[in-house]
Amino acid sequence: MNNTRKTQTCIGFMVAAAVAVSVYSVVESHSLHLYFALTIFAFAAITSRMKVRLPGINGNMSVNLPFLLAAIVNLSAAEAVAITCASTLVQCWPKKGAKLKLEQMTFNLSMMTFATCLANVVFRASIQRDAAWSMPLALALATATLLLGQTIPVASIVSLSEGKPAFFTFRNVVQLSFPYYAVSAGVVSMIQTVGSHMGWPLALGVFPLMYGIHASYRLYFSKMAEAGSSPALARAAHA
Repeated sequence: MNNTRKTQTCIGFMVAAAVAVSVYSVVESHSLHLYFALTIFAFAAITSRMKVRLPGINGNMSVNLPFLLAAIVNLSAAEAVAITCASTLVQCWPKKGAKLKLEQMTFNLSMMTFATCLANVVFRASIQRDAAWSMPLALALATATLLLGQTIPVASIVSLSEGKPAFFTFRNVVQLSFPYYAVSAGVVSMIQTVGSHMGWPLALGVFPLMYGIHASYRLYFSKMAEAGSSPALARAAHA
């Protein structure tokens, strides 16, 4: 079996997993939060085009992560999945004159759907409304689930399509993206705290912080590209 066949099989498994969790999210979601969901969607869609390319692999990271986390911890699974799919579609849509990469878009949509629904399930299973320690723990578990739900499939597809070692790719992606996930979880925690006292519209005002983080990442990765390799790649070269 050649790499193209393996890649298509991997995409097929990812699509099947996404369909399964989508059905689950629709069946299990009963309460809707229309105005909050529309607000989160607007922010997620706008910031999804603000991307930084990860050095060393064919992939990028978008500023919409804290919005997706906010959807996961505040909305139903169906709403979180819908927001994730819409913002991912906007993120993957080619620029004017560029060609639409249908397989890549299908994989990204499926991967993000699966990771989002799984993170929502983990959060709901972990949260205990009467325990003060419950929210930070549930948020941390949801963030970790979202991180693994994205990085493991990405490492697998990169390994199959580009012939790179899967574990090395996974480690590289995690090392590059983990700080951003940690910061995003912190921002969502701030939103939960501010929102519980002053209302969620005011809480969303902390999101402009993400633009500054995006600019910092772009500068850092551009310097890294000028140096010729990512930290993980550099360490591997000297191992």
